[in-house]
Amino acid sequence: MTRQEYFNNIHAKLGIKWNNISLLHMALTHSSYSFEKKDRIINNQRLEFLGDAVLELVVSSYLYNQCASCSEGDLTKFRASIVCESSLARVSRDLGIGQGLYMGKGEERSGGRDRPSILADAFESLLGAIYLDSGLDIVSKFALKHLSGVISDVLEGRVERDYKTELQEILQKTSNYPVSYVILKEEGPAHDKFFTSAVVHLGKELGTGSGHSKKEAEQHAARAALGY
Repeated sequence: MTRQEYFNNIHAKLGIKWNNISLLHMALTHSSYSFEKKDRIINNQRLEFLGDAVLELVVSSYLYNQCASCSEGDLTKFRASIVCESSLARVSRDLGIGQGLYMGKGEERSGGRDRPSILADAFESLLGAIYLDSGLDIVSKFALKHLSGVISDVLEGRVERDYKTELQEILQKTSNYPVSYVILKEEGPAHDKFFTSAVVHLGKELGTGSGHSKKEAEQHAARAALGY
């Protein structure tokens, strides 16, 4: 199957009537593609930034309305598990987004089409594109439809743990001081970074972790701090 055929399949599967189809192309353009082309092709990084904020609002609103008996802590924990990298990568795989990405050859050879960080970022970029093209109501319906399985699993305790939230809840029982994450090291080219992060509390380093995204590195650092 050609890339255009993959794109057409994704376009049909999304069920979105686009006013500006170039936004979908942009959402599916990984930074490695524009890096290798060495021109002014716009990648999906800015859309990812927007989509991340849209996703948090949509999920927060849903949980607030659906979980009336939940405490703030419960809502925060549920949201963190729903919008975490592994959950978003799962939805992205279901939509077949990985195969439709415009991606540099080097990134593709290294397994980028199935890398959780890339798939999660692409889903957030897609939400950003839909929001710009169709507005909050449409993107909310789209996000909740495709996240429904993840949401059910999270609310019923069938999803992997969110170590950052777990660590934060433990520390908040004895301290009012916040937990912070510091990137200790960035390695690799711009389109294929590898990060090392440390989790810090009261000036003390509690654990370190690494990953292909800052989110992944922070989760691994929190997991190390918890002793898992």
